Amino acid sequence: MAEYKLIMPKMGESIAEATIITWLKNEGDSIEVDEAVLEIATDKVDSEVPSMEAGTLTKRLFNEGDVVKVGEPIALISMGASTSTSDVVEEEKEIEPVKVAEQTISAAKEAVAQPVIINGSSDRFYSPLVMNIARTEGVSMDALESIPGTGKDGRVTKRDILAFVKSGMPSSAKESDKNESTAKNVPSSKSVAKSDPEIALSLGDEIIEMDRMRKLIADHMVMSKQTSPHVTSFVEADVTNLVNWRNKIKGEFKKREGENFTFTPIFIDAIVKAIKDFPLINISVQGDKIVKKKNINIGMAAALPSGNLIVPVIKNADFMNLTGLAKTVNDLASRARSNKLTPDEIQGGTYTVTNVGTFGNVLGTPIINQPQVAIMAMGAIIKKPAVIETEHGDMIGIRHKMFLSHSYDHRVVDGALGGMFVRRVADYLEQWDVNQEV
Repeated sequence: MAEYKLIMPKMGESIAEATIITWLKNEGDSIEVDEAVLEIATDKVDSEVPSMEAGTLTKRLFNEGDVVKVGEPIALISMGASTSTSDVVEEEKEIEPVKVAEQTISAAKEAVAQPVIINGSSDRFYSPLVMNIARTEGVSMDALESIPGTGKDGRVTKRDILAFVKSGMPSSAKESDKNESTAKNVPSSKSVAKSDPEIALSLGDEIIEMDRMRKLIADHMVMSKQTSPHVTSFVEADVTNLVNWRNKIKGEFKKREGENFTFTPIFIDAIVKAIKDFPLINISVQGDKIVKKKNINIGMAAALPSGNLIVPVIKNADFMNLTGLAKTVNDLASRARSNKLTPDEIQGGTYTVTNVGTFGNVLGTPIINQPQVAIMAMGAIIKKPAVIETEHGDMIGIRHKMFLSHSYDHRVVDGALGGMFVRRVADYLEQWDVNQEV
């Protein structure tokens, strides 16, 4: 009976392992091609792992909670073809990145993603998922090494560390730097979270448990505010020519390409041009060093039907024309809403744009998507009376106006650079070539 080895699939360049959350199939169950066999989790996404072959699940090689490296076999599936009892079919073809079952903000969460193999002083192995929980709950490395592990080779699993936290950690288990920061009158990440006031419940109040994605978003937003001193600069842009140009070409574009031409690719095009003018916006901070990014990868914040947020990334946006940007934006937005993005598509962003105008907001003060150092919010385009300067004197006219809000990390981006950058983006939008084709 030939057997097929189901292996842990590749899920992105920076992901080398995953934790098994739930087995969807038991030993002896039949499996169809592309049917999900188990659910896995990294510190970025939860995903389902499908089988590339039909057959019967003969053996599960790991338990729930175990951490498995990419490329390692996780189950054996009998394919039913009678050959030799010793025949085992190895998965040699490249497996497509697994589809995301529950997206996280991680695209936004890169800042807290640690190297995959993390060791304490005892050289004990910890997965990124366990390390993320430890950071969130304020568990020190010494305390982490004291937790008995029930995973393979004594590894600490998600279940182990959550049980440790739930049982009540001794005070010595808290991060040592928490005491340090308290001594300096600087609240630590955990102390801030613990300072939430008690809420008096009234009759009829409803308590809603945060889902995993919302918890990760909340953690990431707090971390970003504590990491970067945020400053926001605002510019109002006259985008009348741009609006008129889009109205002129959108019908023909829809007829030719079969999809809509929105304002988002226009905004991204202007931001990319401004990044080329001011490359020190396209950076990250690593300790006391600045990492200047070569690639221009634009993240675009997208709202999900659940109300949560995800940031798919347009890689190498500076190599795309308007048509390419439009098609990529539409594709990523569509697959984000249907939970079909791959982990690789929510990683590697170097600058983020969020279109708050979609919700009728005129401006916003967005939070930086770590480890980036800046983010821009595009407000709603509104008709306004404005003073128009002409060769015959000033006059009042109706113009299309919008606000651009640029939040940036004041550790490395000063007001001059942050202000000039958003002004340059506005210039590109205001000076839009109404004769260009798309």
